[in-house]
Amino acid sequence: MTARATPSPSTTFGSTPGYRVPFVNYKQMYRDIGPELEAAFHDVLSRGQFILRDEIKRFETELAAFLGVKRVVTVANGTDALYIAVRAAGIGPGDEVIAPDHTFVASVGAIVFAGATPRLVEVADDFNLDVDRLEHAITSKTKAIMPVHLNGRLARMDVVMDVAQRHGLTVIEDAAQALGGTFDGVKGGAWGLAGTFSFYPAKILGTAGDGGAISTDDDELAERLIAMRDNGRTSDGGQSGYGFNSRLDNIHAAMLLVKMRYLPTWLKKRREHAEAYDQALRGIAELKLPPAPENGGRHYDVYQNYVVRTPRKAEAMEFLRSRGVEILVNCGTPLHMHKSLELTGSFPRTEMIVGQSFSLPLYPELEAEQRDYVVATLREFFGA
Repeated sequence: MTARATPSPSTTFGSTPGYRVPFVNYKQMYRDIGPELEAAFHDVLSRGQFILRDEIKRFETELAAFLGVKRVVTVANGTDALYIAVRAAGIGPGDEVIAPDHTFVASVGAIVFAGATPRLVEVADDFNLDVDRLEHAITSKTKAIMPVHLNGRLARMDVVMDVAQRHGLTVIEDAAQALGGTFDGVKGGAWGLAGTFSFYPAKILGTAGDGGAISTDDDELAERLIAMRDNGRTSDGGQSGYGFNSRLDNIHAAMLLVKMRYLPTWLKKRREHAEAYDQALRGIAELKLPPAPENGGRHYDVYQNYVVRTPRKAEAMEFLRSRGVEILVNCGTPLHMHKSLELTGSFPRTEMIVGQSFSLPLYPELEAEQRDYVVATLREFFGA
């Protein structure tokens, strides 16, 4: 008899009973804005506007304005956003793409399915690509760099863009966890040739299922993306070749338009929770915190995840869960350690960082009392 696989944490968000502090709280979000979501849903149904209609165009326009880019093209999910962006950028067999060793498998999966080869680089203490090692990874086959803005913090894009320009490389940003985050005042997804986003429910801006988008300032690329998401059909009714069926449904776009109105407030609340965690947990010797929210600094972090590190990870996680705090290990194994992926390299610092890390509950609906309980539980564990 085949053993049943254990569900991953991402498939059980919001459904795990018995937690005093859940990792996310979809139900509370629905209680807060449910009537608006239902009205948007019924409006789409009543007009029979389901595929590539007004809501899609409006959402793409609003998201482009929010990001500060010329164009946004929506697709069915974040994985498709990565793959279609890589393909549309002309990356394929014989090419190499530099990416961090610590990221969700979809990042490098997009490179592999395009026929190219991922060239992995270690991550720095902020979980993003270590830009000091970036140039050493370039070979004669390198075609592009894929920085992944993990946990709501942008990579050092000044260095990434400088290296890319000097070596004639394309930059495709995986900004799925950093919608609204900035570096030097420029939002994630507005630096490179293209940026990719996911609207998975647990993301900063999530829908009731899957969704994705690609941002760009390049009109020619945008037209290729529009065709590729719709089986190669062009805006004028022609055919540009073969493509994919990867369209965001209008119902999802309608719900995302509702949520866009709340996005600035939600980002502010995420940063407020992060600041409260930082103030309350700072000084615990065995606990390393993420960078604190900067005010007027180079980084504006949006805290998709609040990731802490400790050599006592397993004990701390068990203690938190036993006290009713739901926590998450996000991408808990560096990519090179998955034998099935057939990736190579030695990345001891990434292994150490990932091996010590887990995420605390942080989302707009988190109540101050719940956050304080998480803090008290952690301080109890560390005897602080």
